[in-house]
Amino acid sequence: MKPVHVAWFEIPTSDLDRAITFYQTVFDCKLEKLDMGEFKMAMFPSDQKSHGAGGSLVYHKDFYECSSSAGTLVYFHSEDCDTELARVAKAGGSVQIPKQQISPEYGYMAVFMDSEGNRIALHSNK
Repeated sequence: MKPVHVAWFEIPTSDLDRAITFYQTVFDCKLEKLDMGEFKMAMFPSDQKSHGAGGSLVYHKDFYECSSSAGTLVYFHSEDCDTELARVAKAGGSVQIPKQQISPEYGYMAVFMDSEGNRIALHSNK
């Protein structure tokens, strides 16, 4: 069977600068902001040689209505979910599902609500 992999993801925002501040705080990273007129993005740092898909925050006047707490769930890799969860509330979000074990083989997961109303998940092996 042919494998299917995620190549890219976009998280909709209604306030791109607020979302940039939120994600930079939670993940302790720097996002690269791109301004293409009505379409604006902030790209997460990524490395083509490592595992996982790259992605960005995105703002377009017609996109912000797409943010959802019930839609697709994006999982970010974490060394330990508790690290990012500890920053969520301070950044303006809320923890929805605290860190919990999926199974000994599959590690741990957690879910938080971002500053834009999107559900975002974390996955770690410890």
